[in-house]
Amino acid sequence: MSTKKIAFIGLGVMGQSMARNLMKAGHELHLFTRTKSKASALIQEGATWHDTVATCVADVDVVITIVGYPKDVREVYLGINGVLVSAKENTLLIDMTTSEPSLAKEIYEAAKTKNMTALDAPVSGGDIGALNGTLSIMVGGDEIVFMNAKPLFELLGQTIVYQGLAGSGQHTKMANQIAIASNMIGVMEALLYAQKSGLDPMTVLDSIGSGAAGSWSLNNLYPRVVKGDFEPGFFIIHFIKDMKIAAKEALNMGIKLPGLEMSLKFYEKLEGSGRGLLGTQALYQILEEINLD
Repeated sequence: MSTKKIAFIGLGVMGQSMARNLMKAGHELHLFTRTKSKASALIQEGATWHDTVATCVADVDVVITIVGYPKDVREVYLGINGVLVSAKENTLLIDMTTSEPSLAKEIYEAAKTKNMTALDAPVSGGDIGALNGTLSIMVGGDEIVFMNAKPLFELLGQTIVYQGLAGSGQHTKMANQIAIASNMIGVMEALLYAQKSGLDPMTVLDSIGSGAAGSWSLNNLYPRVVKGDFEPGFFIIHFIKDMKIAAKEALNMGIKLPGLEMSLKFYEKLEGSGRGLLGTQALYQILEEINLD
């Protein structure tokens, strides 16, 4: 793939590593984030900083965004000085934020009117996957656009799947988050049970991590809790955002998801007690507190 000029917007827990992987591959990186200090290391490594979205995207081939919330996505793309006003024709727009399927479709349609192309491509794999370039990337939009963009995705992820038309990537990410929501309860209950029964939790993991109970959350987050590490690979506040989107979509489809609803209540309790900036593995703390009552 030829070298591209890429605007990368959003340098959070995952975004910094993703941007760095693109730059390591030789692409010219242009950065915007609300807090410039988050970009300092990448600037030192050769990226170019811009103080507005408009200047960041004005003369690039590709715009990649991974920001916080749907409202941020809307502002970045559809705002007065947003991407769709400021980017040139034929720019490829890739939103990797976990956001609303309906918003992905809106951006896709708006991009067409500006002679641009758009993909919704949310990711899974957390900080570790972003660092190692092993993310799972789920993509919605036109298939030919996906195929042209695939070499870029291959710098960021290991499992890259085209899911269908605009919004399909976001719907797939909702399925992913629903699966994680109930699984996290099971993972942390298993750890609590192992500890209370007098077993060595890591020896237990040696047995169950590669069996039928195995999952990414079990093998990656369970050990963090054993070490007392509740730092975020993925913020609780962002997981709550995702679960609320999934719950809204489920309501629109007329389906009930009790596992999702239970997990959401637990995480909202964590956020309500001031722990929203911890990692999702902090669910363990709620289970401990329940058992102390």
